[in-house]
Amino acid sequence: MSQFRLENQRAVITGAASGIGRAIAALFAEAGANVVRMDLNAIPANPTSIACDVSDESSVNAAFTAIGPIDILVNSAGVSHIGNVLSTTPADFDRLFRVNVRGTYLCMAAAARIMTQQKSGVILNLASIAATAGLADRFAYSMTKGAVLSMTLSAAKDLLAHNIRVNCISPARVHTPFVDDYVAKNYPGREAETLRTLSASQPIGRMGTPEELTRMSIGPIAVKAAFLTGADMPLDGGFQNLR
Repeated sequence: MSQFRLENQRAVITGAASGIGRAIAALFAEAGANVVRMDLNAIPANPTSIACDVSDESSVNAAFTAIGPIDILVNSAGVSHIGNVLSTTPADFDRLFRVNVRGTYLCMAAAARIMTQQKSGVILNLASIAATAGLADRFAYSMTKGAVLSMTLSAAKDLLAHNIRVNCISPARVHTPFVDDYVAKNYPGREAETLRTLSASQPIGRMGTPEELTRMSIGPIAVKAAFLTGADMPLDGGFQNLR
């Protein structure tokens, strides 16, 4: 990590108030970047944060206009849902599409308009193993992450001539506040047992942490590797190949 430096780089991190987005923002700031933390609500006591509804075009455009030139965009904002094709309602489906797909698209487009003028930039999207693996009760969520993966590959092709690299990462289960809230809500009194079951579903025997994802790959590989574009990196504890 001593060689991972981002001085004189402006990085915009969506969904920076918690989970993976928060860890990315902290790592980039540690590496010397000028970090703009973007979330639905401005992060209290943080002068470098900006409020933005990523699903709303006018909110996104206003935010990126206020930010100005950027070197790195990380699309980490997202929501999840538990349900299969029968139990998922149209309202559930539309809510996930608005944030995870439309939100990623709007932020990518806003950043790309700036980066094409600069003739440089890096865009990193958060997909998921749900994009390529069949997961029970993740119908709408899987749909959105499949779209994120496809948009990443298409944008990487389109923006290559502008010296803009576009990649995504596909984590398996990561221990974030969402996981704890989900377990507490759906398995009251059985939290510890449920967390053990969730951990055991991955060959490595545990969930990942936001910090190790950022330090192992998001920063030094996805952002700094100049020869890497159009890539989907599975950070999955062996889920894809060792099940």
